[in-house]
Amino acid sequence: METILIVDDDQAAQRILKHLFESEGYNVETRADGQSALDAFRAADPTAIILDLRLPVLPGKDVCREIRQQSPTLPIVVLSAVTEEADKVLLLGLGADDYVTKPFSPRELVARVQAAIRRSRQQDTGDRVEFGGACVNFTTMEATLDGQPVELTAHEFKLLKFLVQNSQRVIPRDEILGKVFGYEGDLHTRTVDTHILRLRQKVERKPENPVHILTLRGTGYKFVP
Repeated sequence: METILIVDDDQAAQRILKHLFESEGYNVETRADGQSALDAFRAADPTAIILDLRLPVLPGKDVCREIRQQSPTLPIVVLSAVTEEADKVLLLGLGADDYVTKPFSPRELVARVQAAIRRSRQQDTGDRVEFGGACVNFTTMEATLDGQPVELTAHEFKLLKFLVQNSQRVIPRDEILGKVFGYEGDLHTRTVDTHILRLRQKVERKPENPVHILTLRGTGYKFVP
């Protein structure tokens, strides 16, 4: 049986989430602080993690960073009362797969977690790409530019891989939001623009004048090998 690890120091929220995901057929593990969450992650081998940000002992942001370093593809869905756009961008940069704010719709949360699991399973293995001096290995999550190592976040790897898989096709921002970040609906697209900007700074020789990750004004982005 697949296991969902729920990390939240609110006992009432734990009970609600445990019942919600058990009713969907999952085994559920719950933890109330960041350190015990890391211990459970290593011991339980969860299918996905639902992570609150404000945790005792070890903050949720540190937990997210540590888990992502050890497991690049494990789905992590942040559940938090914090709604600022900057915090959402930061968590996505640390490797969270999605960000759901409290109060939340139970059906939407289940759908987002299951979508994150599906995306994780769809990731290919053994693939790499080279373009314009950049070399990226999506399996080992290693990248270089002109032979020098560059550090990409988990979401930057996912974004670049999606662009490469759709090479030469103009991809609308809302499609990137849905396919890479798991967002649906009428959401602001600054998250996509921010990640594209950071990605260019790492894999383009002249990020101010990119030749591989192109902007189609008013439409979206296109990757050119």
